[in-house]
Amino acid sequence: MDGMIEEFLQSQNNFVPIRYSYREIKKMTKNFNDKLGEGDYGSVFKGKLRSGHHVAIKLLGKSKGNGQDFINEVASIGRIHHANVAKLIGFCVEGSKQALVYDFMPNGSLDKIIFTEENKNTLSWKKMFDIVLGVAQGIHYLHQGCDMQILHFDIKPHNILLDEHFNPKVSDFGLAKLYSVDDSIVSLTAARGTIGYIAPELVYKNLGGISYKADVYSFGMLLMEMVGRRKNVNAFADHTSQIYFPSWIYDRLDQGEDIELGDVSDDEKVMVKKMIITAFWCIQLLPSDRPSMNKVLKMLESNVELLEMPPKPFHQLPLDENSNDEPSTPLDSVTIASSNIA
Repeated sequence: MDGMIEEFLQSQNNFVPIRYSYREIKKMTKNFNDKLGEGDYGSVFKGKLRSGHHVAIKLLGKSKGNGQDFINEVASIGRIHHANVAKLIGFCVEGSKQALVYDFMPNGSLDKIIFTEENKNTLSWKKMFDIVLGVAQGIHYLHQGCDMQILHFDIKPHNILLDEHFNPKVSDFGLAKLYSVDDSIVSLTAARGTIGYIAPELVYKNLGGISYKADVYSFGMLLMEMVGRRKNVNAFADHTSQIYFPSWIYDRLDQGEDIELGDVSDDEKVMVKKMIITAFWCIQLLPSDRPSMNKVLKMLESNVELLEMPPKPFHQLPLDENSNDEPSTPLDSVTIASSNIA
């Protein structure tokens, strides 16, 4: 595995991130003293560079796929320079020890804002709309702004980080894949993503080929959760019809009912409506019916009166979710219950 990673690193001629020793990583983190969180991939610690610049250091756990998750992340994010994509400052590879050094994001991840009761109303609708635009710009850049087409395959609130001004950064490229910009349909040996956000064509092969439209679907699901400030699936909702939020909200809009948003201005109502209609286009069942991220940006920036409601996108029920953040996983080991995917 080490040889494979070394070979990869040597092949990256114009590589910008800095290579650190494990000793330097330990020193930056004061011997891994301040843990920010952990997940399927390993743990994240707060650290400080000699310059005084604060960083987040992702210490990877046991590598899956012969170091492929490390290579995926470094290969994709190492070539990216965009205001809405997390910046990789450096990395460490020493024997089995692998670490990635990122800019520290003081406001954490988006899920902490939209899913926790005490933070739910921290941000205004205007700020939420700005976050949506930023995330869309970041994904659009991944798809069309670099010399390679980068498909993320794990867009979800947990992977959107917020800086001191709540500017969003798309992060966590452990499942990302690089393709030629000319590839409209890509090959993938196993479905990858997080249940609740994964595009249906990654599981049901008869829906169409796999493309950048998989990220568009995940973005739509994320957008829905930002509007609802709740998980799309909530088995404990007050009414059965509210268990699956996108379906409930579609029915309300379709019947000409207002969405309860509390004390909001007319401008804010327009922003929310644009977010909802855009999200419904993004989560259409067939990839061919979904817009590109470029079109998504145009929809978000256009006059709401020009936006049409798409057909109801749900031909399926949501999966049960047993935890706050399902692990990201290639889904070849996951059995999907009869047509239960959203």
